[in-house]
Amino acid sequence: MKKIEAIVRPEKLDEVISALEGVGYSGVMITEIRGHGKQKGIVQKWRGEEYHVPFLAKVKVEIVAKNKDVEKIKNAVIEAARTGEIGDGKIFISSVEDAVKIRTGESGEDIV
Repeated sequence: MKKIEAIVRPEKLDEVISALEGVGYSGVMITEIRGHGKQKGIVQKWRGEEYHVPFLAKVKVEIVAKNKDVEKIKNAVIEAARTGEIGDGKIFISSVEDAVKIRTGESGEDIV
């Protein structure tokens, strides 16, 4: 099993969720986060004054998936979240040793 964490623009969340449902994954975890990449934020102007905004609003979408589905999930997220501009986000993929369904006690890849 793999855990896929996608950091995306908040305005792209609905498109990402639709894309995930389109490839058969409706079980997601969503967290509103703030952060910055290499650019370390942005500079905005308001009433002639410049302000440095160090942390930008993002959304983290987390999915635990079967190994065989990782590529199609990754591609669906990329297609839905990409604008072509700086700040589109990142995808992180890591291994999951086990998963347990609390209600039944079942475990393993079959519960995802």
